[in-house]
Amino acid sequence: MRYEPQDIDRLLKEERRIPMSGSEIIQSASLTRSDGATIAFDQIRGEGPGVIFLHGLKSDRGGTKAVHLMQHCQSKNIPFLTFDMFGHGESSGDFVQGSITRWTEDALAMLDELTTGPQILVGSSMGGWVMLKTALARTNRVAGLIGIAAAPDFTENLMWASLTQDQREAFLETGRHALPTSYEDEPYDIGIKLIEDGRGALLLKSPIAFAGPVRLLHGLEDSDVPWQTAVKTSEQLTSNDVTLTLVKDGLHNLSRPQDLDLLTSTLDGLIAKVGSL
Repeated sequence: MRYEPQDIDRLLKEERRIPMSGSEIIQSASLTRSDGATIAFDQIRGEGPGVIFLHGLKSDRGGTKAVHLMQHCQSKNIPFLTFDMFGHGESSGDFVQGSITRWTEDALAMLDELTTGPQILVGSSMGGWVMLKTALARTNRVAGLIGIAAAPDFTENLMWASLTQDQREAFLETGRHALPTSYEDEPYDIGIKLIEDGRGALLLKSPIAFAGPVRLLHGLEDSDVPWQTAVKTSEQLTSNDVTLTLVKDGLHNLSRPQDLDLLTSTLDGLIAKVGSL
């Protein structure tokens, strides 16, 4: 079932609207999924092609890139939507039970129920994988893509591949693995479901059948997702309009002021292109 903008009020558990220079932003709102899970989101209504931001693993809609894009879209009256995936941020669910399939289902629900017209998906890291899966499932709605250190297939190529045989055996036995991270003081647990589900969602071994324009941004100093992943992604995409921008001193998060400027200029260019199609 598709909801028009005026029907969104019925879907909100908690709502606060703040007029902002001609746009309207909904904050502290949530969409209830068919299984009872609640997905927290922020949305700006505007004109023209919309933008949906998909955050990375263990991140949320309050991250630097999400907030920057929201402010940019608000200033230009561009429709914008961002949300916390299952088990992240203010959304319900146990992160350890999360998976690429589940997070893609979240993205599809948000796309189908809260937006109308063509959408540009912006995916950061893990969100880049979800972005691609969502685009493949909704080719009639997704008009363009921007990947920021996009990480398709990371569960197999980066996580599982990095484990020793002993670690793999323990992971299979317990169903959990403590994953070290440079972004937190303590490691966080991932579930075996993430690995097993990921094997059914791999994309880089075959063509990625998306025909719209794609822009990939990746830092050469990325220590989490190698820039070669972006090259492989660009090779597998069937679109003839794919541009890869490598930032020589860029890190994984690409959140410095100059990185954010690159992101918004890339988005503006893509919106102009999509709007002229």
